[in-house]
This record gives sequence, structure tokens and C-alpha cells, in this order.
Amino acid sequence: MKKWIWIFISVLVIGFVGFQYYKSKTMSTEATAQTRTAVVQQGKLEVKISGSGTVQPVTSEDIKSTIDNDEIDEVLVSVGDTVSEGDELITFTDDSDPIMAPSDGKITTISVTDGERLTNGQVVAHLTDYKNLQTVVQVDELDITKIKMKQTVSISVSAYPETTFTGKVSAIAAEGTSENGTSTFAVTVHIDQPKNLKVGMSTEASILTQSKENALYVPVDGVYTSNNEKYVIVTAASTDSSANASSGTSQQKTVKTGIATDDYVEITEGVTAGETIQLPELTTSSSTSNQQGGMMRGNMGGMGAMTGGGMPPSGGGQGTMGGKGGN
Repeated sequence: MKKWIWIFISVLVIGFVGFQYYKSKTMSTEATAQTRTAVVQQGKLEVKISGSGTVQPVTSEDIKSTIDNDEIDEVLVSVGDTVSEGDELITFTDDSDPIMAPSDGKITTISVTDGERLTNGQVVAHLTDYKNLQTVVQVDELDITKIKMKQTVSISVSAYPETTFTGKVSAIAAEGTSENGTSTFAVTVHIDQPKNLKVGMSTEASILTQSKENALYVPVDGVYTSNNEKYVIVTAASTDSSANASSGTSQQKTVKTGIATDDYVEITEGVTAGETIQLPELTTSSSTSNQQGGMMRGNMGGMGAMTGGGMPPSGGGQGTMGGKGGN
């Protein structure tokens, strides 16, 4: 009698495993095409180029002696003193012309003392202006030709995430630096009002290179090219209320483009504001094969516990597959 029970149980196990195997094999990957559209917008379109850098002083320089073998009578400043351009810093015993501050700033180091004799070119102090600041950012070689002097710049600083500073391009490097096959160029941006900023803070500068008011624009991927001709696919929703949204008509329209950002491109001819255009479809796929396989393994573990008398295996996992689309 026990023999027949074991045979019956074995048949059930084999049948269940076979069914799960067949089901997992016949489970096909589902692919769905997600229809995407965008409306032709009208407004201000700005083209910006970004670069990362740090806050630096505009003035940070060594002050050097221009005379030889003169004896210092008195050092008139100390480290930390704020001076103005033209202030006397060091006088001499023989009434030679004193060493004066070349610009406004703060004395950060003093390297000489009273009674010391100087040599021509000797560094006597260092001056840094912490009120007049700039940021030097690195710009990719593909974008550097678009950077011009005095272009407006928006500056974000990691230490002040809620504040946006402004500035203007004040210098563009004539030579770039190459790393891993890519060249970048240093672009200096003078900061208009650097309140609370400190030298060394990290910055992200966004340089405005082009701007246009009342521009018509669409997402970049909504413009197609064929035989050197650019076009968009304009859609019109069906007037039949019983039809679904995808049953509208579509029309290919040749367009001309203008300025472009990473996300949008200006349409100068071919469409009007408010029209709806098609975007490339996003295909999302999902499969439950792994899920079925996990179910099969889990149930086999349960059967094993029943037939062998042991505890079923523990552990398991759950995975998700996500996608992101735009409208």
C-alpha cells in the first residue's frame, strides 16, 4: 500500500514540475510600444554651456623688492592687515622710495623684518584680495568656440545651494589641457557680488551663449532627418469620441531649425505653436520567466520537504524592471 502512495506522490511531483517547465518555456517576453507626443511650445529659448571650477581671488600676488642692498627701517604692516592700493608697506633707512601696496587686499604673509637688507626681486610679502573674486571653470573643446568675452554667467556654489550668483566671462585660455584624449579650456568668470564666498569653494557655471525670445521649439528627438531634409510628424486627434487616442491622423512636415540646447531645438519654419508632434516610441519589455522559475523552485522545495521529511530551503529574491518615458 505504501508503495502505491509513493508512486502517486511521485507522479504528482513529476506532473507539477513538467507543467511549470512548460509554462516557463512558453512565457514570451512582452514588448509594448509607448506612444509619445509633445506640443510645439513658444517662449524664451536659451543655450547655455556649463563648466565646473572653484572660487579664486582676482588678485593674489607676491610683493617684491625692486632695490638692492637697502636696509629696512620699518615694516609698517602685519599679517591680516587690510591695505589699499598705494599704502606704504616698508620704509628704508636711507630714505629710498618705500615699498607700497600694488592693489587693494589683505596681507597674508610677511617674510622680512626691521633692519634686514633686501636684494632686488626678493619677496617681502603676499597680498590677496578676498573681496574681488572669480571662478575658473573648465569647458570642453567642442564648446569653447562658443564662449565670448563678457557673456552672462549664472553660478551655483555647493556651499550655498539656495543662492544663484552672477558674473561675466573675463578671460578665455588660449591653450587647453588634454586628459584621456579630451581637451578642456580654462574660462575665467568674474563674480559680480561674491558676498560670503570663500576661496576654494566648488562652483558650477552656466554660460549663456545664445538666447531668443518667442521661439518655437520642440524636443530634440522630435525632429527627424532624411536625405538632408528635416521633418516632424504632426498628429491630429480623432474627432470620433468612440475611437481611442491613437487613431488620429498624422502628417509629415518639412521644417527648418535654429538654435538648440541639449533638450530642445528651435523650429524656424514648418510648424505653429500648439501643434502636437510625434516622438520616437519607447519600447518597454517585461518577462515573468524568472518569476515563474522562482515559483517552480520554491514549490519544488516544498515538495521536497513533504517527500523527504526535511525543512524547505529558505531565502528568495524579488526583482523589478522599470522604465522612464516622456510625454
